[in-house]
Formats: sequence, structure tokens, C-alpha cells
Amino acid sequence: MSLDQNLFTLIVTPSAENPNVVDLVDPAGRAHYRKQRVPGPVYKTEVYDPPSEALLITATGPSATSKVKVLQLHNPSSMVELKYTGTLSFRWSFKWEEHEFEWKREECYMLRKPDPPVLVAVTKEPPGRLKTTSIQILDYNLNRFDIGDRKGLEIVILTALMTFQDSNDVYHSPQGSSNSLPRRGSGNDNVPTSITPVPPPKPPPKLGIDRIAELQALRGQFNEVTVEDEGSVEDYGQYCANLFQDDAMLFVTVLSVGSEQVPKVLQVVEETKRIRHKAGIEEELHQYVLYDTQPRKGPRRINLDDTSKNKYRPPESLTVHLSKIPMPELQPKAKGSPERTPTPPQPVETKKEGKKEQKKRDEAKRKEDKKGRRK
Repeated sequence: MSLDQNLFTLIVTPSAENPNVVDLVDPAGRAHYRKQRVPGPVYKTEVYDPPSEALLITATGPSATSKVKVLQLHNPSSMVELKYTGTLSFRWSFKWEEHEFEWKREECYMLRKPDPPVLVAVTKEPPGRLKTTSIQILDYNLNRFDIGDRKGLEIVILTALMTFQDSNDVYHSPQGSSNSLPRRGSGNDNVPTSITPVPPPKPPPKLGIDRIAELQALRGQFNEVTVEDEGSVEDYGQYCANLFQDDAMLFVTVLSVGSEQVPKVLQVVEETKRIRHKAGIEEELHQYVLYDTQPRKGPRRINLDDTSKNKYRPPESLTVHLSKIPMPELQPKAKGSPERTPTPPQPVETKKEGKKEQKKRDEAKRKEDKKGRRK
């Protein structure tokens, strides 16, 4: 696809000194990002900021050609799952905040079902091979949508593109080509015609706050923290406190995965406040608590033998909203005004009393008629 010469362009420039290093530079030669492939039994790529040498993001996977890779952003820490979703065509998908994105060969789109997708990035590729030479981020399209962390999204888009290039290099390397295997009848008949590749060892499991971030990324949650049995209260609290370090993060929702985690949710909330107070952050967090917001699973059972109607029962689920700003829509609803005392009904005459009154009226009428006849 042709690029717009009027837009900001990053040129992919391999390092002449280190084959594992690739720089993304502008037309003036200034490096904006540096991608470095980390050698090892598993796939790992790191992207740095060249001026400060700060680590921005890490991409990991069982191998360079695996169909699922995990992108971990740093400062603040967040996880993005990059997944191959194509069948016969090149297609990779990932989620950022509440939006879905999809790479299709030379183009990256924001999906807006049922509306048509919006193009957010384009690349320049040589014919017949995925070997990126330049890339453009279409800011004028991204500005149309509400995206909190625009810089983080740009880093994810570029890193995903770099992983595609690493995978393509493996497919086209001599070690990965089938032409390098000996053929039957070539004088090496004792060598097998096919070699079963040995799968790389699994990466070491993540621990501490990194494991908490990984669990939330697998759930596709960014401002929601689901508390499970795995992970300590301190790690959950530190993860929530790190989320609030982002100025664009106005609120965080902490919820329980089941009834057994309800007390742990309260401990996580208090630990988050303690960490912020210890760090010298004077900004108060508004707290809104909701009980039993999750629907019950299965039919509801009524115990007819249960006589303890007033006995306290802990909630089945708990959701706590921690917010930097007031959220009136989450305030508990005020009770309605007391009901008016109904006006007592007016007494109704009984049938007996009605007959007496009618008799008096008839007697008075007879007297008047009698006086009239006398006159």
C-alpha cells in the first residue's frame, strides 16, 4: 500500500553492528524506537526508548512463529494478548482499552461492528514477503475516538508489527527451509527424511504483581481487578495502586470471583489505600460498594425448614468502585418520603337511622298539608 508523504513516517532500519537490533527512525535519521531480539530458547523481544534507554514493552511467546504472544507494557504495567485469528489470510487481533484492533498484512484497523472498520496504521512491504520497510500511524483517525493511553496504543501497534517480521525471518531462514533437509537417494540414506522439532521449554511462571497483571490481561480487563485465590493481598493492592498512577485512570473496580473472595476484596481495597498513603499521595479515593450484583447460577432453592429468617448471611459477591472523582450514579438511593396517614372514612348512616329521618320528614309534610287545608 502506498504511503502518504505528508504524514509522519518511521523507517525500519536494521543495525549494521548487531543483527538482533532494529531501529525505527524518522526521515531525518532520529531514532524513536529500538527493537532488540533477546536470544534464548523462547521468543523474547524488547522495545526501548533510544534517548533514555527505558524499556517500554516486552513481547514473549513459546517461539517466534507461535500464534499467541503476550505483550507486556512497563511503567505502568499492563498486558495485551496478540492472537492469530486468520484462517487462510494474514490476520492478528488484540484489544486496547474497550476497542478491538486487527492487523491485516499491510494495514491495521480498529473494528467497530456493525460499523465499518477504521484504518489506523499502514506499512510498506516488498512484493511477496512480509518485510516492513516503513510505517505510518494515522493520528487523524485515532483522534476520532476516546482513547486514554494513545502512546501505549502506538507502542503496541509497532511491537506487534515487529513480531510479524521476526516470525517471517524464521520462516525464510535456511534452518527453517525444507530444502536444507537431505533427500532420499542423495547418498545419505541413513539420515531420516524428516526431523521432529523439539518444542522449546515453557517460560518460567510469573510471580507477584506480574502474575496479577497476567491474570487480568487474560480476562481482558484493564480498569477492573478480579480477585481470585491466587495472589496475595499485597500484590493485588500494589497492582491497583499502579493503575492509579496513570492520570487517565479515573476509577478502578475491584470485584470478587466468588463468595469466598469477598473478605479478600475488602483487604485489597484497604491495602491499595495504605500504599497510596505511604507514598505520600494526599488525593482521597471515593469508595462505592455494591453487594450481590452477580446473577445467581442455577435454580433458586428455598429451605422450608429454615426458621432463622433474621440470621445474617454474608454476600455472595462484592464489587467496590474506587474513584478519583465523585460518581453520583453509584450513590445509594435515598429512601422515599414516609407514607401519608390515610384519612379515616366518614361514618355511613345505617339503614335504621335512614328510616327515622324519612319518617320525620313525612310527619312534617303532613302537618304543613293539614295547616293548608284549615286555611
